[in-house]
Amino acid sequence: MINSLPTFAEGDFRKSSYSDPDRDCVHIARRGTWVAVRDSKTAFNSQEDRWLVLPAGRFDIFLAQHQR
Repeated sequence: MINSLPTFAEGDFRKSSYSDPDRDCVHIARRGTWVAVRDSKTAFNSQEDRWLVLPAGRFDIFLAQHQR
């Protein structure tokens, strides 16, 4: 059974450490067992603001497979 998705606020997102420090980047938010990923160039909650939301365990596996 899938848990319902949490509500993410703008303050929940932080700049990904994988992003270039001087450029637009990916923002990541963790809440409970979920992770949301969004593009920083898009205004938060605008019509164009699309998020990828996935289980935190899957996101952690992805990160482990793509370590620098």
